[in-house]
Amino acid sequence: MAVRPIIRYPDPRLRQRAEEIAVIDDSIRILAEDLADTMLAAPGIGITAPHIGILKQLVVIRLEADRVTHTYVNPRIVWSSPERIRHMEGSVSMPGVTDELDRHARVRVSYRDLDGEEREEEAEGLMAVCLQHEIDQLDGIFWIDRLSKLKRDRLIKRFEKLQRVRV
Repeated sequence: MAVRPIIRYPDPRLRQRAEEIAVIDDSIRILAEDLADTMLAAPGIGITAPHIGILKQLVVIRLEADRVTHTYVNPRIVWSSPERIRHMEGSVSMPGVTDELDRHARVRVSYRDLDGEEREEEAEGLMAVCLQHEIDQLDGIFWIDRLSKLKRDRLIKRFEKLQRVRV
């Protein structure tokens, strides 16, 4: 449908909790399509409504290997494995920088689909990492908040330098 502008770090909306979506109507379905288009244009493999400045609990994920777009309304992690994995992460709101984070290797997520149906799904590996990352975003936890202060400060400096170069 449309590629929307992505807000950039340090926009304060990236650290605000998104509101639950009470009614799934055509406006939410259009928003989901716009998020998918925006994510692919960024490029990225996951995006939330807060990334475009809309504080609603909507997530879209499309892994390169999968080629299927997954949409989650009001997602919640209901179980996570004790096993952990490390994975490089970044954000469409902070392009050009990444760092390694520690996440649960598997998660189970409850959510509603775009028809309003309650669903539950289990994910592992990259999909589990993406779900944790995007659900954090809906809770107002920007991915760099999971880094040590030293790593976070270094990454922010690197990002600020990249922004100066691009201007």
